[in-house]
Amino acid sequence: MKTISSYIRVIGFITLAFIVLELTIDSGEQWTVEQHPFLWVILSLILLILVSVEICLAALQSILFRTLKAEAQERYLIEQEKRKENQYKWVKDLYVKLTNSTPITEESEIILDHNYDGIRELDNSLPPWWVYSFYATIAFALIYLVRFHVLDDYTQDEEYLTEVAEAQKAIEEYKRTAKDLVDINSVVLLTDASDIKDGKSVFDSNCVACHMKDGGGGIGPNLTDEYWILGGGIKNVFRTISEGGRDGKGMVAWKQNLKPAQIAQVASYVLSLQGTTPENPKKTEGDLWVDPEASIQDSTQPQL
Repeated sequence: MKTISSYIRVIGFITLAFIVLELTIDSGEQWTVEQHPFLWVILSLILLILVSVEICLAALQSILFRTLKAEAQERYLIEQEKRKENQYKWVKDLYVKLTNSTPITEESEIILDHNYDGIRELDNSLPPWWVYSFYATIAFALIYLVRFHVLDDYTQDEEYLTEVAEAQKAIEEYKRTAKDLVDINSVVLLTDASDIKDGKSVFDSNCVACHMKDGGGGIGPNLTDEYWILGGGIKNVFRTISEGGRDGKGMVAWKQNLKPAQIAQVASYVLSLQGTTPENPKKTEGDLWVDPEASIQDSTQPQL
């Protein structure tokens, strides 16, 4: 819009110049631009004036815009500062209430008369937060005295033993639910159908090459009879799978490939094959395994 208005003014001035020339020259005389060279001078002056005016207007507009922008920014910063002061005013008020400090401008009113080598002392009052905290410690001490020394509530030793027992229960519960923490000492025979199924899946993927699919034995021993080379029972089978068989001629250790929970599952599945009849059973190897825990249980049963 500013450019269009400038063009209109330039055209208007040129038209005005031609009208003036027409009025100053005899109307009966035929004239051309070459016959009146002062026309170029007039037009040049008009254009120079117009360009100068446009430059001055543009400069004034730029100065005015920068001035207004600076004022707007200053007003915005002042408003932001006021808003920030009002936002945190409650913090300052709370600080003043808690400290009850005397402003620096008023410290001359609380200066004591004495001085030490030119060092003066202020007669400040104790901060309220410190006073209230001191009262709170007195109340706590009284409650503690009555509870533990008058009413004989629990002692520190009793509290320690109680917390240790609770922690031990939490550890046992965590170990019971976290199957990957199972080891040779905590492993138990799994009888759940899902565990046996998962153990069979591990067995089919890793063990059938040596023990056959039905556990009858091939390169490895027969897993369906009661004879074991490194001992039967869940703990021995778990250890054999985890740590490997006999040096140089036993199976490899699977603890690097299987998780403890998987070893417990496949060990439980292997024990579930006890008493089954494989298609081509391998002859017995090792020693007859008798579960010592089962013997103890049998000896505790009443005799009829």
